[in-house]
Amino acid sequence: MNMSISDAAAGSAERPVPAADPRSMRTTVWGLALWLAGPGNLPLWHRVLSLGDPLAHRVELMATFCVLITGVIAALLSLLSWPRVLRPVATALVLAAVFNSYFMWQYGVVIDATMLTNVVNTNAREVGELLSWSLLFTLLLLGGPVLWWLWRRPLVTRGWVPQAGRNALGLVVALGLVVSSAFIGYQGLASLMRNNKDLRYMVNPLNSVYAAGRLATREATAMGRVLQPVGEDARLGASYTAQARPPLLVLVVGETARAKNWGLNGYARPTTPALARWQAQGDLVNYSDVSPCGTSTEVSLPCMFSPLTRKEGGDAPATRESLLDVLQRAGLAVLWLDNQSGCKGVCDRVPNAPANDPPEPKLCEAGECFDEVMLWRLDQRIAALDPQRRARGVVLVMHQIGSHGPTYHKRAPAQHKPFLPECVSKTLAACPPDQLVNAYDNTIAYTDHFLDRTLTWLQTQSTSGAYDTGLIYVSDHGESLGENGLYLHGVPYAFAPKEQIHVPMVTWLSPGLQQRTGVSTDCLRARSGQPVSHDHLFHTVLGVMDVSTQVRQGALDLLAPCSAQTLVMAKPAD
Repeated sequence: MNMSISDAAAGSAERPVPAADPRSMRTTVWGLALWLAGPGNLPLWHRVLSLGDPLAHRVELMATFCVLITGVIAALLSLLSWPRVLRPVATALVLAAVFNSYFMWQYGVVIDATMLTNVVNTNAREVGELLSWSLLFTLLLLGGPVLWWLWRRPLVTRGWVPQAGRNALGLVVALGLVVSSAFIGYQGLASLMRNNKDLRYMVNPLNSVYAAGRLATREATAMGRVLQPVGEDARLGASYTAQARPPLLVLVVGETARAKNWGLNGYARPTTPALARWQAQGDLVNYSDVSPCGTSTEVSLPCMFSPLTRKEGGDAPATRESLLDVLQRAGLAVLWLDNQSGCKGVCDRVPNAPANDPPEPKLCEAGECFDEVMLWRLDQRIAALDPQRRARGVVLVMHQIGSHGPTYHKRAPAQHKPFLPECVSKTLAACPPDQLVNAYDNTIAYTDHFLDRTLTWLQTQSTSGAYDTGLIYVSDHGESLGENGLYLHGVPYAFAPKEQIHVPMVTWLSPGLQQRTGVSTDCLRARSGQPVSHDHLFHTVLGVMDVSTQVRQGALDLLAPCSAQTLVMAKPAD
């Protein structure tokens, strides 16, 4: 039987076309909400189930919490239920949930505004160190099916007015679910969150939404903000009058070194043998009870250079100039060398340079350099500073890569690895614990070697008559190595483990600088077991460099109690 083209077209036109089903949007919203609350929160549910309560109570808590999270996510998605909006937003939420789940599961981290800030401000090298086949496998296995389902579904509407009504109805239903579940399970949920504050940062993807909101608000507030001047009255003290030679202070900002593995603090392993020799000579002082300002570089670095203490808001985004501005305003030469991911704004207004510019082939591999590169051509770098400022005095800051994880094995050259075999995996939980500790301890041992070389260079500068020299070393924060299932750092300070908020610190003053400052190292050693924090750094450096200003607080100057004047005043009368 023959059929003309026109007959075929007519038949095709008469075939019914499936009607657009507005229920597809609603089904998508609630399907995604259930997936995000359930499989998207596996680390959270594992954490709840690991609590010490009776199993029936834990299951009840988990069910109530899951219903509550489902309602909140459904309310959020209902507001965004428009064909051109829902898919990309839902995709971002799914990916956030998968990435969060992976890193929470692997490293025990939680997601807050500080952690998101770290992610935003990281560099390509750090990102590469966190990428792994296990991450890709998790992304495909956990996120792949739901994303395929999302992008295969037809999302249609019958006009924006009816759709707005359906969105409002979905929002009302979701909020009703939130209110009812919170009301029914209030006692259990309130107790759960009060006793386990970290759980609030484990709820995917709401943790990322909240953190992104806080970060955006913070950035919007900071946009166009002019930093308040600090120490406008700064001037050099009496020690600069007809000085025989200028002071040179090296401030080494350590990275991710924790006090627990610091040999000078009594650690069983010899991770700091060189510093132990310097300590035995009498001029190096080790501080054994030091607290950082934060648990991440993003917070600690600006805070330790801030005139504000942590309690005064030094750990918040900077609103004031830093220590380096005060030193430069007083007329000193300042230089920042960076072997990390930047100075977080601290060095923006003083001379600064990346340590690998130009790179030294023997110390740099694939764009990453060992910390010793900061000593390469150091004399030339200092000679290039303003000669008038240099003649008054120099403050040199070295920002280490130190013990930055998770690839600890990359932080030290082969000839400086006394502890073997070591972990070489990015997935720290997969490493034997002893090999993980070996890799980390090698980073501390290399920091010991780097500080030894720096002290030797400073001693040469002193004995040659060029400068009166000194060194202050302090780490920005600590690190977790699997204790209580935690790895790396960045846990909110309020409930951070001791490993992340107990850091090493040492000072060394040459005989010339001791005489210049009038400080007794015997006195410093006698006081070295007292609590110290990043709050002391700003004022201690001003004290060492004899910079007078109203913002300098003698009570926070570690050297002030041991100065000749203070010791004479404290000496009892005969």
